[in-house]
Amino acid sequence: MRVLDLKNTVINIKQEFSDYFKERDAEINGSLLALLSGEHILLLGPPGTAKTLLANKICETIEGGNFFHYLLTRFSTPEEVFGPLSLKALERDEFSRRIEGYLPTAHIALLDEIFKANSSILNSLLTVLNERKYHNGKELIEVPLFSVFGASNELPEEDESLEALYDRFLFRYRVDYIQHEENLEDLIFKNTEDFEPSTKLSIDDIREVQRKARNLPVDSEVRAVIKALRRELKNSNIFVSDRRWKKIVNILRVASVVNGHSSVNRMTAVLLQHMLWDVPEQKEAIRKIILDRVVSGGTDTGKLKLDIFDLKNSIYSCLQQELPDLVACNKCYEEDRKTAGGMKSSRFSGVRTQRNLTFDNALDLLKHHTEFPTHTYSFGLDHSNLNSSLNFESLAEQFRRKYGFEFKISLDYGDKKLYEKEYENLEERVNYFRRQIQEEEKALEDTLRENIWISGQDGQEILMKYRSKNTDIYEIVSNLSEIRLLLEKPRVFDVAVEKAGEVA
Repeated sequence: MRVLDLKNTVINIKQEFSDYFKERDAEINGSLLALLSGEHILLLGPPGTAKTLLANKICETIEGGNFFHYLLTRFSTPEEVFGPLSLKALERDEFSRRIEGYLPTAHIALLDEIFKANSSILNSLLTVLNERKYHNGKELIEVPLFSVFGASNELPEEDESLEALYDRFLFRYRVDYIQHEENLEDLIFKNTEDFEPSTKLSIDDIREVQRKARNLPVDSEVRAVIKALRRELKNSNIFVSDRRWKKIVNILRVASVVNGHSSVNRMTAVLLQHMLWDVPEQKEAIRKIILDRVVSGGTDTGKLKLDIFDLKNSIYSCLQQELPDLVACNKCYEEDRKTAGGMKSSRFSGVRTQRNLTFDNALDLLKHHTEFPTHTYSFGLDHSNLNSSLNFESLAEQFRRKYGFEFKISLDYGDKKLYEKEYENLEERVNYFRRQIQEEEKALEDTLRENIWISGQDGQEILMKYRSKNTDIYEIVSNLSEIRLLLEKPRVFDVAVEKAGEVA
């Protein structure tokens, strides 16, 4: 089957399953990937969450696939899983089982309550899971098994053999009851016919995918993500075996082959969230780490941001004109916090008071005046002035009379030309970065839409993280607008000063 046909086939299977199995998109993805890559999947959750049905129907997508299902107990015997002893073989003094219809002949198997398997079953089971071989007496049989679906209500107890079994399940999912009411209504009120998958995969298709995946290149970004993840998990006391890491990379290769990719790209690493946790409580933390790693830093605007801050501060320093006395706006207030008893200890909640908004330099005062031209002011610390109400022109006249102070908020001609040229250069750079970010986001949306293994929820969160990493551009645009106003406002300030002079 051609790659494009395979991708469309998998998409059709996913759609059929999603229409029937509500709120199981992640589990469907994992089940199909487990099948295509020849790995095993563990479904943790209470009874009645369609774990058995999902495994059975996944098996039905394989043309001619054999399905084996058994509920294990502590008293289960090897005969129940691997087949009864052959009486004819015993007559010849040979130990052999009749394996037809049992696990050694299955393509897909579901083992319910898998962690209740006893030691008499475990040894053979581990060999089947890992090596796809079964010792049937003297004969070593190649097992056609693609995937075992393990189902359990609980995690294994502390037991070395069970921990080895647990490690064989590369995909791990926590399956809960349906959460959304409309999906529950579809399940319990609609007369839904038994689901029969109409789209099929051949065994040859699965073998071909595995063959193509063996030597698929892995992008350097993915290698860096995996190495960083391994370090972070180790620091959090989450240890992933070397065998699991090797198998995980193979999963990413298989997923990429089905997508039609020529290499494993960074977005495919999102799948790692289902393969690294030991207990469900770790899942969300690991998922967050992975999504943070998958979403790289976005467009690097650090240098641009620094250059804009430098220009703004430089203009501010040229325009700053210290006032000879504090000026307070009579209509604007700022919150003042006084701790109880004058102490600064956090044990005291403190008392909130309001005080007039004050200015100690002419630039901030004039900026405030241009924004609020009707506000009135008072200056000085004596009560008569604090209770006065002066418009800006009157305030400027009072400063001229009392202190001989003149408002001169303007830039030298040479400085202004230099700053304007630098502003134009920065504006051009900002526009370039904005276009680049828009192009990156569009490319990211296309990548997420094209990758059939990324769920809608993961896709939305990846986009949100990307946008949040590019919030710098909004801050940059805001600061650039402020610079433009600083370059233009001196003319506005000069008019205000001239009006104050006319009043005089």
